Amino acid sequence: MAGSDPAPGACPPVVDYSPAEQVRVADELAALPANARLPGWLADYAVLRDQARACRGGG
Repeated sequence: MAGSDPAPGACPPVVDYSPAEQVRVADELAALPANARLPGWLADYAVLRDQARACRGGG
């Protein structure tokens, strides 16, 4: 039976963003119209980032 650990390189990398970048993106998101689709897409991206961290054992 195979182990449950992912094969080396099987987990995607998670890009780190600086606090300044995070503030800028938050400001840009706040400026979007109420019906903008981008916030929903970014929420999906956040889930993928959490899954990548868990895959690497960091989450």
